[in-house]
Amino acid sequence: MTVPYKHEPFTDFSIEEHVQQFEIALKQVKSELGKDYDLVIGGEKVTTDEKIVSVNPSNKSEVVGTVSKANKELAEKAMQVADKTFQTWKKWDPKVRADILFKAAAIVRRRKHEFSAYLVYEAGKPWNEADADTAEAIDFLEYYGRQMIELAKGYPIESRKIENNRLAYIPLGVGVVISPWNFAFAIMAGMTSAALVAGNTVLLKPASTTPVVAAKFIEVLEEAGLPAGVVNYIPGSGSEVGDYLVDHPKTRFISFTGSREVGVRIYERAAKVHEGQIWLKRVVAEMGGKDTIIVDDQADLDLAAEAIVKSAFGFSGQKCSACSRAVIHQDVYDDVLHRAILLTKKLTVGDPTERTFMGPVNDQAAYDKVMSYIEIGKEEGTLVAGGNGDNSKGYFIEPTIFAGVDENARLMKEEIFGPVVAFCKAKDFDHALAVANNTDYGLTGAVITNNRAHIEKAKEDFHVGNLYFNRGCTGAIVGYHPFGGFNMSGTDSKAGGPDYLLLFTQAKLLSEQL
Repeated sequence: MTVPYKHEPFTDFSIEEHVQQFEIALKQVKSELGKDYDLVIGGEKVTTDEKIVSVNPSNKSEVVGTVSKANKELAEKAMQVADKTFQTWKKWDPKVRADILFKAAAIVRRRKHEFSAYLVYEAGKPWNEADADTAEAIDFLEYYGRQMIELAKGYPIESRKIENNRLAYIPLGVGVVISPWNFAFAIMAGMTSAALVAGNTVLLKPASTTPVVAAKFIEVLEEAGLPAGVVNYIPGSGSEVGDYLVDHPKTRFISFTGSREVGVRIYERAAKVHEGQIWLKRVVAEMGGKDTIIVDDQADLDLAAEAIVKSAFGFSGQKCSACSRAVIHQDVYDDVLHRAILLTKKLTVGDPTERTFMGPVNDQAAYDKVMSYIEIGKEEGTLVAGGNGDNSKGYFIEPTIFAGVDENARLMKEEIFGPVVAFCKAKDFDHALAVANNTDYGLTGAVITNNRAHIEKAKEDFHVGNLYFNRGCTGAIVGYHPFGGFNMSGTDSKAGGPDYLLLFTQAKLLSEQL
């Protein structure tokens, strides 16, 4: 059931007026930094003594906001509220639920630069990345609203002369939404809005490094007219609040985006049936990738180098779709590598408020992990660009290229989630495909070629959920590129696609004998 859709346009920062507008938003948000944010349970604000302190990853001394931290008791209260609210929310007209998303989208659109500015400060996103994040949040709200209107019509099935049959889709119940920090607005808003527009109630536990953006989104939903108790804002620790809610017998589904380790843990815990639980919990999980761009010997080499560099280093490589492996035909390997090095050395790294290409990585743990992989890379390949980090003020790491990396090296196998890309040489196109598929993940990939036979072969044999040709492997757009991968990249769900809302509903046959 495809609904015609046009995505929210990105801001053109080559226009001076747009630059000035964004700078005004940055100043406005800076004046608001350091505020306190409460939990929201059943529409009521709850203040706790224990706090989550959100800091600017570009400037560790700058507090973005202080957020109350939920515990098990408050998580239980939120569960009871969500369970009670579900009994009425599920009966709301789907079109009215969709209207709330449309109103929320309009509010965010009017405040687009403000939300993007929060992403600059809290998530360390450069201007264009922050703007794309906010645009994607608007897209999700608009798209899922339209999809729900279609889904409410049911799916056509056959009827006989003696009976009338209809297949309806009804909501599941209370869902736990555990959202990531890297798309702190877009993915958080998308996961939440998909669940609620389908008629479910939500317990939202955002990432602990980016809870302020989520708090601002709760304000938008309230302004848009969402009833109290439909979405409850309960940031807290994964080991306490997260585990408690995943295990809870009243939890009907868990929607998660994050690391493989946490996703697998959630999947395992959700499989257990607890006392009082009368269903098998549904898990929707997106868990990362080890993504490859293949370049054959009949490719546009400038396009190839540009695709690799932008896909590897956009938002400091902190995308599950980021290119962390460049597999290049041996005949053009040196040429593509040389071009990529030149492009990489032109990139700027620094405070994203100042319009740099790259900002910081997420926090000290991310910094330590990426720097440890750079040390591994020095053993496994040749460092040809970058390799340095500076965490004195913020968590900055240079865009880094390692050349001559063996296809079985750790750098080619393990998800780094930072600005590091490994270049590997392929003997031929079949070898390149074999290297690309030699991973536990299967999220995104790209092939740069002018050979039609290679394109057709890759369509069949490159085992990823999102496969792109003659472009980078990042930048999926809602409604245009339904996003989600295979194997250890998750549960094969396609966010921003026509079947995503089905994951938050269950099919009910209605058959009346005539």
